[in-house]
This record gives sequence, structure tokens and C-alpha cells, in this order.
Amino acid sequence: MDRRLLLGTLLAVACSKGEAPASQTGAVAADSAAGAVAGAPGARASAAATPAAPSAAGGTTGAAAPNLQGRIPVLEYHVIGGDKNTLYTRTAAAYRNDLDTAYKLGYRPITVAQMLDKDFRDVPAGMSPVVVVFDDASDSQFRYLEKDGKLVVDPTSALGIWEDFAKSHPGWKNRAVFCMLNGGAAGHNFFGDNAKYNGQKKEWRFQKVKYLADQGYELCGHTLWHAKLSQYPDNVVQEQIARNVMGIDSAVPGYKLRTLALPYGLWPKNRPLAWQGTWTDPKTGQAHSYKFDAVLEVAGGPTRSPYDPQFNPKSVNRIEAIGDDIPKTLTRLQQNNTRMVVGGK
Repeated sequence: MDRRLLLGTLLAVACSKGEAPASQTGAVAADSAAGAVAGAPGARASAAATPAAPSAAGGTTGAAAPNLQGRIPVLEYHVIGGDKNTLYTRTAAAYRNDLDTAYKLGYRPITVAQMLDKDFRDVPAGMSPVVVVFDDASDSQFRYLEKDGKLVVDPTSALGIWEDFAKSHPGWKNRAVFCMLNGGAAGHNFFGDNAKYNGQKKEWRFQKVKYLADQGYELCGHTLWHAKLSQYPDNVVQEQIARNVMGIDSAVPGYKLRTLALPYGLWPKNRPLAWQGTWTDPKTGQAHSYKFDAVLEVAGGPTRSPYDPQFNPKSVNRIEAIGDDIPKTLTRLQQNNTRMVVGGK
């Protein structure tokens, strides 16, 4: 069976339970002096890249030659947990191993917004950017625990594992991307909206979204309840996207959303509505507009560098966390010298 068809079928069950509806500042300027890529845009080094070597600080020292037009891996995760890897579930051990593989191969995380702005200051010279994206806003990605009267990030959630990994891996910053639903079924509502979802409380939802924004992660749109945009008329498409943007704005007023991840990778019939549109609330008559700089596909492999003349921010490919696809792709890009490598100052 075609993977896209299987993907859509299973995610429909996992994420939307039949699709029943429920009634950042942007990255800094491109080519920053603190670690921006060197050389004219479009330049590609002819020298072969070499693996990064361990440094005394326990991190890595980039030794790869600059390659501005190399590919950038954009990784896609859904549920983190369980006892075995499935199509939409990655065990905590496998997920952490992915992070470890990326780190050892000389990848450092950036957001989609940073990629768009050609802002690679978080990637040391001789190393490569990687974008890590979490779809659907399940509690497995971000859980709170109540401890001594305070809320703390559950260390077994995807976010908790990320932040623990960062403590022992210098240079691994809070630069993941969270593409969120705010009205999805089965707890896919800002990371759990009911105690039956591993003890998560409805009143914690906005706190979680704000925490992500405050800590430097990128917030990303993913529609209201994971609608298959290809199956709906223009007005429903715009409502799904606009109400998602409104929900995120309610949690973090004034946050500039720059990225939308397509549910199931399905485009609306009127394709431009994925990145720009307006929905008018029939109750109030108020118009709510949205405009994104980037649209994420559901698959497609490593995406093009923003220095590549063929880079299309309205169609950014991703690598799904299925089987060994992620570690194999990261390794192949490094071994074949086809990944983007940041240059010196």
C-alpha cells in the first residue's frame, strides 16, 4: 500500500478519532555575525567533508567544509512513548537515540523560522543544522507534573527528554518546533486537556504554550482539529487555520506564527489558502486573517537549503520518524557530503 495512503488512514484514527470538531518573536536577521555561514549565497565547497571530532568540552568541533546548498533534515515526530516503534509512535529510547545520533554526527538544532532567515548562529562552523518538529500537541510531547506545589516538565515527555539531553550535550539548544492543535480529539488540544490524559489539566494548556515560546522553541500552526484540508471548501479551510492561529494567540498574545504543518500532508483545493487567508466569524462579523512564511509537507526527505535557488518555503519536505529512517538519513547525508554545512564568521 502506498505509504501516503497508509499514513493518512492511520493518523486519522490516532489523531482525530473520526475528525469530530471541538466547539515569537521571529528569528533574528539573516547571516548574523555570531556564526553565520560564510561565502556568497549559492557557493558550494569542493573539498570533502569529514566527521566532527570530540572536543575537550564533551561536545564536537566541526571539521566539515562549508556547503551552503546542502540539504537540511527536517525531522517529524508524533507520539513519544510506548513499548515499541510504530507508524506514529516513537519510543522514548529511540527518540533519545535519534538526538544522540544527530549530535554525534555534528548536527545542531534550529527552528524553521531561523532556516527561513538564514540565521545559523546556533550552529558552529563546520557543523550542520537540523530541524526537529513535533506534530499534533499530544501530552506525550509535553506533560506537566505537580511537585511540591509547582509544575515541572515531565522528564519522560518529549520535551523533558530534550531538555535533559541538552544538559549533557553542549550547544543543543531549545530550538524544536511544535505544530499544535487546539481543538483535536483524544487530548490533542495543547498537550492534553483532561486528567485522563496522564493527569494533564485543562487549565495547564495555555501555560504550556507560553512556556515553549518563552524558552525559545517555535510555535507552529496545524489547524484546529487536524482536518483533511483537501476535502473541505475554502471557507472551512480558512476557519480551520484561522481558529488555530486565534487559539495560539490566546495563549501567547502577539506571537508571530510563521509556519504551518499540513495535516496528513494534504493541500486544500485552493492551494494558496494554506499560507494566507481570512475567516469571518459569523457570530461577531469580525474578520480574522493569517499569513505564513513556510508550509511543511508530511514527507519528501531532506529539504533544500535556503541558499539553494530552488528552495521553496511553501513546500518544506520532512523526514518521518518511521523505523530507522531518521538515523539512516542523518548518517547518509553526513557520509555523502550532501548536507548543509555552516561556514566560519
